[in-house]
Amino acid sequence: MKLDILAIAAHPDDVELSCAGTLMVHARQGLKTGIVDLTRGELGTRGTPEGRLIEAQDACKVMGLDVRENLSLADGFFQNTKDDQLAVIRAIRKFRPTIVLANAIDDRHPDHGRAAQLIKDASWMSGLRKIETFGDDGQPQHAWRPAQVYHFIQDRFIQPDFVVDITEVIEEKIAAIKCFKTQFLAQKDNEPQTYISSPEFFDSVMYRAKMLGKMIGVPYAEGYTSAKMIGVKSLMDLINVPT
Repeated sequence: MKLDILAIAAHPDDVELSCAGTLMVHARQGLKTGIVDLTRGELGTRGTPEGRLIEAQDACKVMGLDVRENLSLADGFFQNTKDDQLAVIRAIRKFRPTIVLANAIDDRHPDHGRAAQLIKDASWMSGLRKIETFGDDGQPQHAWRPAQVYHFIQDRFIQPDFVVDITEVIEEKIAAIKCFKTQFLAQKDNEPQTYISSPEFFDSVMYRAKMLGKMIGVPYAEGYTSAKMIGVKSLMDLINVPT
């Protein structure tokens, strides 16, 4: 399947918190979208890897995506090594995205920044035809390099290079986050409470979306950074709201 936008993230729920709105907005425009989670989040304090996979698929249905897969790399211990790069390269060549959305370049969780570099490097290496990889059917894969890699913003604030208006899908974004019942807004169970399980953390996600939206004159937005210069064909493609 050829995807227009592929989000690749360290953990199940990274996408929901950070770029689910962007995926849904573009899916509504008729573009093909999907997610590849690097790990099963098996080191998470709450829940189980099996449970988080179920939660991830539930969220995928809410978002109306075309595909979601998990590479089962080692949570907390994956590295920007040849083997882990090849796993990501195989996924990129399988789905041939025009745009890749990746973890924040630096963040509270060390997996996020490490994943950002791994995804960025693998996206470039995927375009080298002399790197051999094989698909699910055992056949050689063709080289493929995404045109763009954009890094979403996660827990730590990073000044975005651009933001995407997600106002029309904010309720669906909230619903997708809430699919991870073991991770968020989970106060009435016997598992340990964590940094992300509190109502205050959930509120901070909404405040961030509101803050980024205010910067462009809309109710809600998600922000991104880019190592490459961003170009437009027309200034009228931009959101032109007085702020």
